[in-house]
Amino acid sequence: MASVVLKGIPVSAGISIGKAFFLSRSHIHKLPRQTLADELILAETARLEAAFKQTKDELTAIRGKLPPELREHALIMDSHLMILSDPKLAGAAKNHVLQLRINAEWALEKAVAEIDAAFNALEDPYFKERMQDVRNVAKRVLGHLAGQQQDMKAIQGRVVLLAHDLTPADTALIEVDKIMSFATVLGGKTSHSGILARSLGIPAVVGVTGLEERIEDGKLVVVDGLKGRVIIDPDEDDLAHYSDMKYQFEGYQSAIIRSCHLPGETIDGYRVVVNANIELFEEVSSVIDNGGEGIGLYRTEFSYMNRTQLPDEDELTEEYFDLASIMAPKKVVIRTLDMGADKFMTHFGTLEESNPAMGLRAIRFCMSHRDLFKTQLRAILRASVVGNVSIMFPMISGLREIRQATNMLRQAKEELKKQGLRFDPDMPVGCMVELPSAVMIAEILAQEVDFFSIGTNDLIQYSLGIDRANRYVSYLYQPLHPAIVRSIKHVVDSAHQAGIEVSLCGEMASDPYCVPILMGMQIDAISLNPQAIPGIKRIVRQATMADCKDLLKQVLESRTVSRTNRLVRDNIFQRFPDELMFYSSLLETDEG
Repeated sequence: MASVVLKGIPVSAGISIGKAFFLSRSHIHKLPRQTLADELILAETARLEAAFKQTKDELTAIRGKLPPELREHALIMDSHLMILSDPKLAGAAKNHVLQLRINAEWALEKAVAEIDAAFNALEDPYFKERMQDVRNVAKRVLGHLAGQQQDMKAIQGRVVLLAHDLTPADTALIEVDKIMSFATVLGGKTSHSGILARSLGIPAVVGVTGLEERIEDGKLVVVDGLKGRVIIDPDEDDLAHYSDMKYQFEGYQSAIIRSCHLPGETIDGYRVVVNANIELFEEVSSVIDNGGEGIGLYRTEFSYMNRTQLPDEDELTEEYFDLASIMAPKKVVIRTLDMGADKFMTHFGTLEESNPAMGLRAIRFCMSHRDLFKTQLRAILRASVVGNVSIMFPMISGLREIRQATNMLRQAKEELKKQGLRFDPDMPVGCMVELPSAVMIAEILAQEVDFFSIGTNDLIQYSLGIDRANRYVSYLYQPLHPAIVRSIKHVVDSAHQAGIEVSLCGEMASDPYCVPILMGMQIDAISLNPQAIPGIKRIVRQATMADCKDLLKQVLESRTVSRTNRLVRDNIFQRFPDELMFYSSLLETDEG
């Protein structure tokens, strides 16, 4: 019988070969739908409330028993507990029972559908994926309503874990040493499943179509976390190929980890700082373990998500203070909120915007809600006393916005000074260059800030006029398009002429094809996913600035994307064959 190959999204590198175990999460495929007599309504609301309480108690207990290797994901568990308390779920479900006189399961299903409709209106795939957290919590509540419990003890020996979805709570209940790898039906590059897998150092593939229908427990499977494949019933040739790939990859990983704490310096002495992009405080350990020289982008949005109340100044100060303290004396660049009212549904309602990605978001949203912005600015300033902290403003389109933001920062400093609260008065201030308008006036913006950070994901999208999440035009998302290369070089040159540093975050910073070109521009720093750092550092250390400048010259002379891609591919493959075999297939979707 021929082997079957299922395709998905690679989220954690590696190869594993083992027997499949499909985790049943008590899926309720057909929910009971009943209308109730008046005398049954109060009892039904009590049943719903009891199921929510049981789920809350269950998740609280699981969180308290997280093993050391998963303790860093307690914040994710906290977000699930917050969802349980959010009136948009529990309150809405209860109201449906009372007003529509329907059973608890049906009422909860309707509440989830309403939240789903709101999330589907959002443009950002990251926040769409957060909807899966709501579904996972609701499924646990439904399990208690149905009187069904999960049994994780059924896992015997080491297995390849397969699941419809895998939450942090699921993983916490499983003995980690029994899991070789996992694959799920749901999930994307930014889902919690990927974070979990990478922290455990096991291969993982998510978004695998046909997983539930095609694989039975006990079947021999290969999980290819390099290419995003699950191979069912591999034949002898498959087993030989993947066994060899597994051996080679593990050797490669050992080699790059051994050298990851060395500086990012070329053979001829050019120094590029290799920093990390993170969104959770708990990812700091991964930054340190993988040789990150600092944090070039700390996304602050997660602290505001899945909450019934906005975080106050003291809470944010503690978060940023802890981050700066642990990383000191290494740099920590904190980006102010890069989200819009559509992400704060509980607090601001849903804006009617036809294109939220180009609407009231990031610095525009903050300037429209100055109290919220001031709270964050004060917290960042207060944390600056303990470490090497910088602040960075996103989505700056012109001089007016950067001056408004820096003026707000000055006001925050004056307030703190009057209150006798300490802060670093010379904390560096930077802006992200991710809009074509910012590129065109880079030499003007450079006079207003201490550093630039180029956000290539949005810059490419806005410059080329394409939505990379749209499968019909995603092929046009070309990092080495002549317009993009020239835009980045203009920003780097403008920064250096003004005497300020420039870094780059986004996918290009973790792309082996792009990094030598960026080095040829003499970029000061790159910032990328922590797990990508060892491989990119090795490329930096094996390169020479002379070769990088020569490659850049050829790229700038190229007039077409296809010619540039061929040129770079041929050039880079000769110098870094290992990285292109293993590493370039793992490029993360790394919003920056």
